[in-house]
Order: sequence, then structure tokens, then C-alpha cells
Amino acid sequence: MTISPVFPGTRTQGQAARLPRLVLAVSVLTLAAACVNGGNNKFDWDLRGGAGNTSEEVRQATASRPVADANGILSYPGYQLAEARRGETVASLAARLSLNPAEVARANALQVNDPLRAGELLLLPSRVSAAPQPVAGAAAGPVDITAIATTALDSVGSGAPAASPAAAGGGKEPVRHTVARGETAFTIARAYNVSAKALAEWNGLDADLTVREGQTLIIPVATAPAPNPEPVPTQPGAGSPTPEPPSAKEPLPDEKTQPAAQKPKDTPASPDLGKQATGASATRLAMPAQGSIIRGYDKKKNQGIDIGAAAGSAVVAAEGGTVAAITKDTEQVQIVVIRHADNLLTVYAGVDGLTVKKGDNVKRGQKIGVVRAASPSFLHFEVRKGVDSLDPMTFLK
Repeated sequence: MTISPVFPGTRTQGQAARLPRLVLAVSVLTLAAACVNGGNNKFDWDLRGGAGNTSEEVRQATASRPVADANGILSYPGYQLAEARRGETVASLAARLSLNPAEVARANALQVNDPLRAGELLLLPSRVSAAPQPVAGAAAGPVDITAIATTALDSVGSGAPAASPAAAGGGKEPVRHTVARGETAFTIARAYNVSAKALAEWNGLDADLTVREGQTLIIPVATAPAPNPEPVPTQPGAGSPTPEPPSAKEPLPDEKTQPAAQKPKDTPASPDLGKQATGASATRLAMPAQGSIIRGYDKKKNQGIDIGAAAGSAVVAAEGGTVAAITKDTEQVQIVVIRHADNLLTVYAGVDGLTVKKGDNVKRGQKIGVVRAASPSFLHFEVRKGVDSLDPMTFLK
């Protein structure tokens, strides 16, 4: 066999013939990778029954995920669900609720020692009582600050009392669905005409929307029907009618225009906003505690920031507003919620020695308490627009 040398910058005849096919193959692979990795995971892996369009515009609007009680229980007339905590297994969850681990595992198609994700819902084989009240003097365990701050927002809104877990979703009991072999979160969502995102949020599914055979899912409660525009009837082959523009009915009124380059009369001079800026207006929110950021914002894992600060150091209002809520979790960790203009909320978790009460008007930088003693001591700080969390650092910089 004779091997012909190939010098840099030259191509053999066979290489030149294969080049277009190679470019096409690379282009196809690049496009597929972009659909999966760079397209916000919009690629539909589940093309069953010819349903290639997973557009959410045709899905029903659904209520927010129901809020469990302090013990992680969602109670409905026909059943109860338990929300798993971080690091729990089926056995430890069953022990926490005084249930038989084997029965809990069997009801959820799991093994007794299977690990659970935080927020994952398990169907309870029998009913349990409401969450017990905290025992005075009991040792405090690990505290999920994010869950605490989110719970505090339940009492903030129109002033009405927070809805009970069973009343979430408009007071309706969600339909239960047992996952059959071959089903996916996408096919189940389509069957009930809800979005896969809502199904995942309501059931605490992982980022891959993984479901298992025998798993019990609750279907998000619809708050509005899916849009159903009525098509305009046409004769076969006639095509769709073209809508008539509004300008075709009446002529536009006469108007006197002015050249863009000509400055309108009586135009006031533009103010120099740079001279009017102050230290308070340069940053939208003030730092609520003096210290360094020991844990940053993460939309899924930490819906605020943790500011490492000395125990007993001052906690101040990040902006002027009204104290909308003061509450505690079962471990007596105190939370303060302040409402500001434009429906903006700031949440302060881990505050002791409060100097304000619910309904008080506070000024920017006003002391509202001190940092709670802990190991380590820190202040958890959140910024929310309504109930949606925002990155506090975008307001503090």
C-alpha cells in the first residue's frame, strides 16, 4: 500500500469530496447540542403520539404550590402528603411522623433506606395529626432559613389571614395520579393540560423532571382554562380571511408635524441628575448588617444572602417602609418583613432584640433589632417582588 504525503494547506481528492458531508454532520451535532444545552432545556425529548410542540401557551393557568404546615404535611379530605426535608430518607421521614417505614415506602414505590430530595412529596399510608407546637427549652436543630423567610410571607399581602394548606389552590383538592410504566412528566402534564413546570414545582421533582413507576403525583389546580380561540369558518381551498386594518375604515386625521432636528418651543432645560444624586439614591437599598457575604443568592437553593455579622450587632431597615409581619419559626428564629414602595419586600431572618412592631413605619437605616447569637452568627436577607425572590446584590451594589 502506498501512502501519499499530505502537506499543510493541501487536500486530497477524497478529502475534498468528504468535506461537505463532514461540515453538515458537525452542523447537525452543534444544532442538537444548542437545543439541549443552550436552549434553556426547551428541547422536547418526549415526542410521543406526534406531539412535537410543548408550547406552554396552550396550557391552563395553575395556582401556586400548596404550602405545607410546620411539620411538612399537606392535608386534604381524601389523603395527606409529607414534604421531605433536606437529608431525609424514607425511614427518617416515617420516624419523624411516627409512621411505619415499610408502609410509607410501599405507598410510594420506594425502599426504606432510599434518600429523599428536599421538597419531595410522599403519600402517607395513614393520617397523622397536625404539627406539634415547639416545646419550651427544647434544643434547637438545623434551621432552613430559606423556608422560614418564605413562610413569613404567607401573612403578608392583602391583610387577610394566610390560607391553610388544604385551602391552597382555590380550596380544591388536587387530583392524584399514579405514574404508570412508560409515562413521563411531559406526557402526564399534557394529559391534564397543565405545564410540566407547574407539575414539577407542585411535586418537588428534580431538574430532569424524573418520575418513577408507582409514584403518586398531585396535579396542579387550574385557575383559568386554556385559551381556545374560535377559528373563522372558511370554504375549503379559500384560505384564511385577512383582517381589515383599523386605518382602512376611517382616514387618519390631519396633523402638523415638526422636523425631528428642530427643537420644540418652550422646551425646559434638561436637569443635571448627576449633581442631584446623593449617597442614599446611588444605592437603592442599604446594607442591613455590617459584615461579609458568607452565602450568596441562588434562586433554587438560597433565595437571599447570608451576611456574617457579630452577634448583637445592629440590623437596620434596608429602605423606608412599613413593618408588614413579625413571626417566628418552630425553633424560635425571628423573622421581620418590611414592605416598601412598588410592592417590594425585604425579609430579615435571625433577628433578636426587636425595636419595632407590626404596622410601624421605619426609615432607611433605622435599627430594627440585633443579629441573633448562633454558630456562626449571621443575618439572612431577602428581597422579593410580591412572592418572587430577587438577587439582593443587584439592589445593594
